[in-house]
Amino acid sequence: MWTKQRRKTNRGRLVVPILSAMFFAYFGFHAYHGEYGLYSSIKLQEQTQLLRAQLDAVKASRTELEREVQLMHDGTIERDMLDEQARKALNVSRPDEVTIMRGSGDLAIN
Repeated sequence: MWTKQRRKTNRGRLVVPILSAMFFAYFGFHAYHGEYGLYSSIKLQEQTQLLRAQLDAVKASRTELEREVQLMHDGTIERDMLDEQARKALNVSRPDEVTIMRGSGDLAIN
């Protein structure tokens, strides 16, 4: 029976560590940058905060609109409310009135 006696080369000793390093690098990269990775979860949290801020703004707007509807819903419309809504819709005011435009920050004097 013949046996071959070989000396182990340095190349053979490096195969397993190199393959292991590549394996860990691949999965480490995807653990950070992947669809469910750390970076994606941070982006998702930022988007959640942005959407919550928008939701709060919409809720505040809805509350204001509900208040205005409630003023008109009692069966009788208040004269001030009717006058305000008519002037806003028609874009008119009397010469002796000061009109303050809300939202744009402009001040118009008529």
